[in-house]
Amino acid sequence: MENPTIKSFKLRGTRITAAQGAARSRLWSQFGIDLFEVVLDFSSMFPNVKTVALEIGFGMGEATIEVAKAFPDMGILAIDVHQPGIGKLLASIEEADVMNVRVMDADAHLVLEEMIGDESLDAVHIFFPDPWPKTRHHKRRIINQSFIELIATKLKPHGTLHIATDWEPYALWIEDQFGRTRLFKGGKVERPKWRPLTRFEGQGLRKNHVVNDFTYIRN
Repeated sequence: MENPTIKSFKLRGTRITAAQGAARSRLWSQFGIDLFEVVLDFSSMFPNVKTVALEIGFGMGEATIEVAKAFPDMGILAIDVHQPGIGKLLASIEEADVMNVRVMDADAHLVLEEMIGDESLDAVHIFFPDPWPKTRHHKRRIINQSFIELIATKLKPHGTLHIATDWEPYALWIEDQFGRTRLFKGGKVERPKWRPLTRFEGQGLRKNHVVNDFTYIRN
């Protein structure tokens, strides 16, 4: 398993607004999940859903909310460590009045290892993960062989992993990593209609960034 001291994320600017901080204080007890060494019971967490998706790295939560509204029968466990984004997503959950999202402030590897039961997820979403562009930092990229193996144990058979990136060298890396495993089948796809176009992605497209989407299905 990947060395737990090597993180696949970096803490970005953590200046949280008063509104975001207030949303966290007010709503965490209702929509937040703390990190414990206990396997989550999705049937209790999401009693009225048919499927459960894990979103790793939700940014400011724009896509999370749009997917939650479009698929009310899908429970979404959204994980990030970016404090402004956590506060913003909690506020958006309240504003949109969606009940199928829960939020975690934790390292996704720890959550997967300690709190997600085997074959309990229908889908995993990873939208625009940190590309760690410098060669010496490639070991920090979340998409690697140990992570692929870990995700495979947590997805149900035929469960899906969807990844989007606007960093073309990372897209090649993703194809290479999945080309080395028989745990998944799939590859590059057109952007699915269900994946919302966020402001971040729109800004990149206006700068002529190329966005690559991948869908992999667990064998």
